[in-house]
Amino acid sequence: MLVITPTIALAESEIGVTFIRAGGPGGQNVNKVATAAQLRFDVRRSPSLPERVRQRLERQAGAKLTKDGVIVLTASRFRTQEANRKDAVARLVAMIEAATHQPKFRVPTRPSKAVKKRRLESKTKRGSLKRARSGKPGPEE
Repeated sequence: MLVITPTIALAESEIGVTFIRAGGPGGQNVNKVATAAQLRFDVRRSPSLPERVRQRLERQAGAKLTKDGVIVLTASRFRTQEANRKDAVARLVAMIEAATHQPKFRVPTRPSKAVKKRRLESKTKRGSLKRARSGKPGPEE
């Protein structure tokens, strides 16, 4: 079991990891050994995720989400399979944790008439001050 939050835990069987060849550091060994980890997680068929988290996760995944609802993460930062596998799993956990946070409901507000009036008056005052500095006559002179 992979514990993400106190209420969400993923079974190891829900995550598929395969290893592929990758570029980067490793010299000639890169051409021989498949060290990059490719993680696949089926978001739509996962029984572990609540519906609201599933929807947010699909939105946040973006290009990492396939048409079938599978998140594909490729990790190739490290030279070993194990380190790349851990990196891919950590990135998936971070994505799911980010999807669990419900955004605050924002109530749109508008500035009051008094605030608008004060703002315009301060702009007029500032403009007249700058005109006075330049020595050019303003509209009130």
